[in-house]
Amino acid sequence: MIRSMTGYGRAEATVDGRGITVEIKSVNHRYFEFTSRTSRGYSFLDEKLKAYVQSRVFRGKVDVFVSVETLEDVAAEVHVNHSLAAGYVNALRELQERYALRDDITVCSVARYGDIFSVHKTSEDEDAVWQAVQTVVQAALERFIAMRETEGARLKEDVELRAQRILSIVSKIEERSPQTVAEYQEKLQAKLNEMLVDAKIDEQRLLTEAAIFADKVAVAEETVRLRSHFQQMQEMLDSGEPIGRKLDFIVQEMNREANTIGSKALDADIAHMVVDIKAEIEKIREQIQNIE
Repeated sequence: MIRSMTGYGRAEATVDGRGITVEIKSVNHRYFEFTSRTSRGYSFLDEKLKAYVQSRVFRGKVDVFVSVETLEDVAAEVHVNHSLAAGYVNALRELQERYALRDDITVCSVARYGDIFSVHKTSEDEDAVWQAVQTVVQAALERFIAMRETEGARLKEDVELRAQRILSIVSKIEERSPQTVAEYQEKLQAKLNEMLVDAKIDEQRLLTEAAIFADKVAVAEETVRLRSHFQQMQEMLDSGEPIGRKLDFIVQEMNREANTIGSKALDADIAHMVVDIKAEIEKIREQIQNIE
């Protein structure tokens, strides 16, 4: 199924005594770009998160946020930085002596300076943590992908609708193009009749001029290639694979054919139709910038 490059997914659960919350969001990007933010002490999850997400997401700038909170008691040791604590005590006594303050230095007053303490938790089993986090990441990723697919279906529908509009205009150009040759021949004959009232018109020369004009303004090759490009695009849209970058190329080719038709057409009606085609191609180009 076609996916948009924008999406959001969130999941939270308690797994093995840990409260885990995962958020995944993405915006458009030419390639796959990944950043993650994890709770302090869990940076070892970053590479595992990237590999897991990249196995299912191929384009877009993806941001993942993981919060891990330990809900059960964890063995820990608290250490005191005695040098720093002594420095605080000495500084407080200096203030007391210099400004004749009441001497009320207590353990509690010194403990307010939290940087004198350091907490060392028992090392966690990284594989066990990842197994717990992965289950929540999977749930968030499923919601994230579902949102991308919903938006992708809307994009596909819009692109197909615009493609049909363009092919309808192409049919009108194919119908109009031969008429321009007949009209040119009539105008040329009328002009010659006006210039050469009593002279005989060289019918062969007239046919030759009309043939030269017909060859000059013929757009059959361009319209055939344009139809071929749209057929390729439809096949890509139906494939369900990541196709955004391939569609970029196809749209460039479509625009090239439209430009050629416009430069060859010496007819106001066809010129106006080419403008409409290019406008729709530009809208398709804008839409496929959002496709993975």
